[in-house]
Amino acid sequence: MAHLAPKGALTALVTPFTRDGEAVDLAAYEALVEAQVQGGISGLVPCGTTGETPTLSDAEQLDVIRRTVEVARGRVPVFAGTGSFSTKKTIEASRRALEAGATGVMVVMPYYSKPTQEGLFQHVRAVASAVDAPVILYNIPGRSSVDLALDTTCRIAEACPNVVATKEATGNVLRCQELKRALGDRLTVLSGDDALTLAMMATGADGVISVTSNAFPAEVSAVVAAFASGCAREALALHQRLLPVHDAMFIEANPGPIKAVLAARAAMSDAVRLPLVPVSDATRARLAEVLARFEAAK
Repeated sequence: MAHLAPKGALTALVTPFTRDGEAVDLAAYEALVEAQVQGGISGLVPCGTTGETPTLSDAEQLDVIRRTVEVARGRVPVFAGTGSFSTKKTIEASRRALEAGATGVMVVMPYYSKPTQEGLFQHVRAVASAVDAPVILYNIPGRSSVDLALDTTCRIAEACPNVVATKEATGNVLRCQELKRALGDRLTVLSGDDALTLAMMATGADGVISVTSNAFPAEVSAVVAAFASGCAREALALHQRLLPVHDAMFIEANPGPIKAVLAARAAMSDAVRLPLVPVSDATRARLAEVLARFEAAK
């Protein structure tokens, strides 16, 4: 069967915690998801890097995915992050996510164990074969310590029909154009770096899985929509206005800064789970300065 390929601006959702970080703040989370849909976002990605998935219990992860599906109510697709360092655990998490109603899954390359390219291929093939749903690859070498190579991606595309997209967070725009030249429309490419969205779309990407859109869904969506509709100058102007905000989201490790921004709006606490800690006072001041300038320029 044909599987949906995600396009547009998708949000890599944060997972709000109670002030002590002991529990998921489901009320805050549901409000966040609704705000994304109302802001015009094209899709939702719970339980990725931004969602602090390694710190979630299996029950919490499943509950977050289920709540995302319930709030979205079919208005936008939900691609749940289910990847881990274990192929078996990834398959189990993917099946649970789909049973909970997710549209598809996003599978990060296995971290810590540093598999070879053959290992990456076998991992993805095993996961894709175990589920009848669209799969997004998530290539983020800076966190996983392995880079899914172009040739391996092409092998996966040939062997796994339900692998429909790749989130490229390599920081390398050249990779996007290499993928599009090699694979054409076979695989949708999504930017995994907010600041590179426009550059990647110029070389063939179809959107972004965004951190910034947690706070600015309409603004991030507008950039992607403008470029996709052929309004390159408008997209560039909107993107350049957002650039200082994108940069500020990574002053410290994600999702600390974006949670601080949302906390300043009283949307949730800024709590993160160890080994992450809330952002410093200096970072908080810098975020306030950047956001004040952004709002003033509207």
